[in-house]
Amino acid sequence: MTANNEIPETPPPPRHYLVACGGTGGHLAPGIALAQALARRGHAATLLISDKPVDARLAGKYPALGFRKISAAPLSFSPKKLARFLAAQTRGLREGLRLVREKRPAAIIGFGGFTSAAIVAAGLLRRVPVALHESNRVPGRATRLLARFARLVWLPPGVAAPGMDASKIRFAGLPLREEIRPLPADAARARLGLPPGGPVLSVLGGSQGAAPLNAWALAAAPALAAAGVRLRVITGLGKQPADAPAGVCVPFTDDIPALLSASDLVVARAGAGTIAELVRCETPSVLVPYPQAADDHQRANARHFAATGAALVVEQDALAGLLPVVLSLLRDHGKQLAAMREALRRQAADDPLPQILADIERLS
Repeated sequence: MTANNEIPETPPPPRHYLVACGGTGGHLAPGIALAQALARRGHAATLLISDKPVDARLAGKYPALGFRKISAAPLSFSPKKLARFLAAQTRGLREGLRLVREKRPAAIIGFGGFTSAAIVAAGLLRRVPVALHESNRVPGRATRLLARFARLVWLPPGVAAPGMDASKIRFAGLPLREEIRPLPADAARARLGLPPGGPVLSVLGGSQGAAPLNAWALAAAPALAAAGVRLRVITGLGKQPADAPAGVCVPFTDDIPALLSASDLVVARAGAGTIAELVRCETPSVLVPYPQAADDHQRANARHFAATGAALVVEQDALAGLLPVVLSLLRDHGKQLAAMREALRRQAADDPLPQILADIERLS
């Protein structure tokens, strides 16, 4: 017999799983992490993704994993967008039913977002067990709507879930891809073409970029350069400013471990995936929650994380005051950054994958 958070020593016979995880990097990256872990246990997984460029780009890094596009669209109540949602989800249901017949999955795991609904419905119609993972501290609409049909729902530790069946809930954080590991700072900087020494500030707007953070970074660039701070901005695909200084802005990075390990400080949105990567790489941050995030979940993520001592929070409408905060952190001889790294170190040892894998194998 094993404890709930332990993987059985002897794996069960190989099984196939369907993992719905497309739409954003915050959904796809943990799906890839789960597929990698399932493969290490001798299982196989098909990851269901959207037709967004961010999905194609990230999926292209993992040729050993199986990906399939599934039709989907976000829910909206404007007439035109609602029609698009219904048409796409109907196509997705047909595609999902074909996939279930083809793959005969032992279970379906959904990571939230608009790609989950159709395949979960297909699983229910074919009596396939369904599990859901919610990474944000406010469960998203997809999780709330689909939880009643799932056998298991993973939520971040300590999150309340009014209206959800408590017997279905397990607490587990966001799984990270096996390559997300801290690197020595000099090696990380060399990988990015940055010289050793001197403070490095990176600005991240999530997998799709953030125009307000990009604009702030470009406006702050002269003052940062005058203070000896090297700046790296991940702008998001299609959002690279035409007047960006050479070598400062890149539209996308595949090398998050190098970026975070090279950085003394990161200014970022507060998606659950970004926060989990900051923890794993032990990188201090100033979080700027996206104010239009569904159910204001980024603000909840940021405030919880800041309460651990690992980050500061600056609201988007207070970006005018961000530069003094950043310069103060980088100029205090590392004292506050060291305290933030210690808070990160206390969290970095927690790996949710053993519990998630054990739950999946018992479920199926």
